[in-house]
Amino acid sequence: MAQSGEPPAVKLICGILSCRVELLDAAGEALAAALGPVDLTSDTMDFDFTHYYDRQMGSPLYRRFAGFAGPFAADTLADVKCRTNAIEADFAARFGLVPPRPVNLDPGYVEPAKLVLASMKHFAHRIYLGRGVYAEVTLLWSRGRWRPLEWTFPDYASGRYDAFLSAARDALRGLGGMRP
Repeated sequence: MAQSGEPPAVKLICGILSCRVELLDAAGEALAAALGPVDLTSDTMDFDFTHYYDRQMGSPLYRRFAGFAGPFAADTLADVKCRTNAIEADFAARFGLVPPRPVNLDPGYVEPAKLVLASMKHFAHRIYLGRGVYAEVTLLWSRGRWRPLEWTFPDYASGRYDAFLSAARDALRGLGGMRP
């Protein structure tokens, strides 16, 4: 019979989406206050894969990622998602109206074999974690690169985020990577 053991540590990350570039920095600061120091950031990228968020967030949208100094336990993901939702609500109260949702925060984690994202939305491929939060394996690391799955969001499947995700994977493995 297999014995339970300690799961491996993960690299906590968060995608930040906004139509106001200055709020990407403010959201990064709020995330650092809630989750600890940011030790990895991506470039700011256009988010042009969908118009799903236009009514609530405005357009055009920009995406940036933050990675957090850790290590983190994978079972903290539900708590992290609840914290990022509270940050989103605070930003809506302070900066909302036009647009009503000034930032969208998408936390998850990288481990050597996969990227896992948190969601408040149930779907057939998502696993319930508790507190209304679900987890989804979004990308797999296989044969030296990130590979999408049938349900992977088009922006993640595009490869646009692969450099950041690989740097997060390398940082977790102690191989260095991007700097803040």
